[in-house]
Amino acid sequence: MAIMRPHGSVSVLETALLVLLAGFQQCVSAHTDTLLPPEVSQPNGALYGVCKVKPSSTLPDGLPKIYGRVLFKQHPSQGKLQVLLSFSGFPTEGSPEYRAVHIYQYGDLSRGCDSTGGHYNPYGVDHPNHPGDFGNFLPQQGKISALIESDATLFGVTSVFGRSVVIHESEDDLGLGGNPGSLLDGNAGRRLACCVIGVASSKLWNMQYKLYK
Repeated sequence: MAIMRPHGSVSVLETALLVLLAGFQQCVSAHTDTLLPPEVSQPNGALYGVCKVKPSSTLPDGLPKIYGRVLFKQHPSQGKLQVLLSFSGFPTEGSPEYRAVHIYQYGDLSRGCDSTGGHYNPYGVDHPNHPGDFGNFLPQQGKISALIESDATLFGVTSVFGRSVVIHESEDDLGLGGNPGSLLDGNAGRRLACCVIGVASSKLWNMQYKLYK
């Protein structure tokens, strides 16, 4: 006895499954889009951050008062985070000394730069492998101006928005100091100045980038 295949029923079922699949894909796509901040809709699709540097409110007398700005730029699907550093206020007399710059865990400035916690370390690794370990910079005529790339990010659960940037009194030993402090913060000394990272438009970056170039 031949068994008849219900062609019509199969066709309707296949169509229904295709419609459900298409709807699911649209939902996933819409959900993915909502994970990106609305500022990413800017013409070039990049996200920008800014951090206005001021001396720590707990800074002892006799230490340099550092002012400046840290700017950030990153595309959601392209490359590393770009960081523009611009600081002034370092001593102009004598030989310049290297100064360490790092991202710290908290954007809490209630006790100046001392309340920003430790290095931002979302992966639980030793220094200098934290994503915000920017390294050492040598002032020229009392100023630091640098463009670097960083493993930190403006996107996702490890975004640095709301974190802080700290400029130190001394040089980062890059984890080679041979003591526990070296693997925490590079023995970089006092926290001279700091700021909290916030969302920015492209204007500040474009202006500072032109000056840097």
